[in-house]
Amino acid sequence: MKQKMILFLMVMTVILIFGEYLFADKQNAVKNKTKQASENIMISDKDEIKKNIGKLAIATFAGGCFWCTESDFEKIKGVNQVISGYTGGQETNPTYQEVSGGNTGHAEAIQVYYDPDVVTYDELLDVFWRHINPTDPGGQFVDRGSQYRSEIFYHTEAQKRKAMASKQALEKSKIFDTPVVTPITKFEKFYEAEAYHQDYYKKNSYRYKYYRWGSGRDQFLDKVWKDKNMDKMDKKKNLPEKKKTVNLSSWSKPEDPEIKRKLTPLQYKVTQNNGTEQPFNNEYWDNTKDGIYVDIVSGEPLFSSKDKFKSGTGWPSFTKVLEPDHVIEKTDKSLFTVRTEVRSRYADSHLGHLFDDGPQPTGMRYCINSAALRFIPQNELEIQGYGKYLEMF
Repeated sequence: MKQKMILFLMVMTVILIFGEYLFADKQNAVKNKTKQASENIMISDKDEIKKNIGKLAIATFAGGCFWCTESDFEKIKGVNQVISGYTGGQETNPTYQEVSGGNTGHAEAIQVYYDPDVVTYDELLDVFWRHINPTDPGGQFVDRGSQYRSEIFYHTEAQKRKAMASKQALEKSKIFDTPVVTPITKFEKFYEAEAYHQDYYKKNSYRYKYYRWGSGRDQFLDKVWKDKNMDKMDKKKNLPEKKKTVNLSSWSKPEDPEIKRKLTPLQYKVTQNNGTEQPFNNEYWDNTKDGIYVDIVSGEPLFSSKDKFKSGTGWPSFTKVLEPDHVIEKTDKSLFTVRTEVRSRYADSHLGHLFDDGPQPTGMRYCINSAALRFIPQNELEIQGYGKYLEMF
């Protein structure tokens, strides 16, 4: 009897081990299949973009770590693709190890493929200045050396003229206390970086966020550009003045007594004290009307109903921002985890958080408090000074 029991236990052990092996093997197969499908989708998307590259214009910028500059420019409406790579040096087909060693003359750079009917080269220059330190000749933020320098590489004489005018306007604006040293150079050759560097901020989002926070980039930019906008530069350029329907100077943070007078207690708690409203019990979580959402404090445009989707979370959710320059991201280490906080640039209002579990094609979910927003319906855009957004609807 004892021998039968031992034999029975041995057989059951073998069955369990074999079953566990089969289950694990099946899980791995499913994972591999899912991963391959995801990669095929990404490759398909890239191929589709490359088909249209001939119809697009190209801009080339160096602004320090290309993980960051790629991320910043890919958020811009009208930008179809951003490629990380190396340019400005002598070495042919350099590797990341060679460039990062600082002996090739190359800088980490990006090539921006954009639709000039949607976003202009002048606007891309503004984005570039807003995301670098143009007064630093020795690198960018925590990354030191000529391989991390800032530089504009022009492809045409028209780009050269616009880049020069933009740089002069920045210098005359006195936004920076020290001279602007970013060189403007004729483009020669661009070498695409290794595959693992492309879309790094998407493929390694947590490592990227830790790096970016530790680099000091966003802290510097927030300090320099808080309560400032590009109007100061536009007036210095020898370019046609852009048509504006909203007074940009009004996008600033009022004094605290005025904010308290203007907002409800909940709105004040959310925007000024980083609070969170109740899900499914807020003003806009199920709003389906056409229009835009602006900051409750400053009125700066933030999101569009065109990008709003039903996330099931009970808060207004968006796949992208309406004006990328009006929203800043910060690392939030509260609640025993690392999240990406979203704040408005001019009013510095706490809006909510950004997650990477949203729908394609962006994969982003901006989870926003209704209490931080004011909705302007489509039929009131012109009356309230936001007529430029009517063409969206």
